[in-house]
Amino acid sequence: MASRAEPVDDAERRDWRDVARDAADLALLGILLTLAAAPLLTAAGAAGTASAAVHDWTRTGGWPSARTTLRRFGRSVLPGVPVSLLGLCVLGLLAADLAALTAGRVPGGPPVLAVTGLVAAALAGYAGLVVVEAGRNGGGRWRVAARSSARACLDAPTRWAALAGVTALAGLLAVLVTPVAVPILAGYTLAALHAVANRMPVPERVEAR
Repeated sequence: MASRAEPVDDAERRDWRDVARDAADLALLGILLTLAAAPLLTAAGAAGTASAAVHDWTRTGGWPSARTTLRRFGRSVLPGVPVSLLGLCVLGLLAADLAALTAGRVPGGPPVLAVTGLVAAALAGYAGLVVVEAGRNGGGRWRVAARSSARACLDAPTRWAALAGVTALAGLLAVLVTPVAVPILAGYTLAALHAVANRMPVPERVEAR
């Protein structure tokens, strides 16, 4: 696989077989990510590990070894449990709020529904950058990733909006495509988040204490 760190002349020699191989790799990554996140409490650890793999791929053109990936996952599962619980709670509350607004059980109508949708998209974009940042530091250190992501979003709000757009589009596609394709979509979404975030200036990281 050609390295993304190589000069443009080398990158231009990539053909359809390289693109197909990358697509297959990302599809497999999404499937493995979904399987690892299936217990729900392991969702953050699985997302961080997959993000670390995509970070390696975008920087070197190669995927980490199975041993490295398993070590990262084992190291990130327990620290990721509170993150998984927080994410599930926020997701559940937003889903319940949107469902109530759509059904008319909560006053406010379309304006409140639109505002709630924008808030959900903004939170999703921020969460996407947190996952990217977690991948940059090896798949964990969520507190550091959350702080640096907050600063990055405030420093570059247009790219924060782009990240929100990526997550919103992924959510829409997840609803439209057949359920069996959703895990594949997860791998492509993670790669898209990294592609957008790599164009965003990230503040200097604060070392975990």
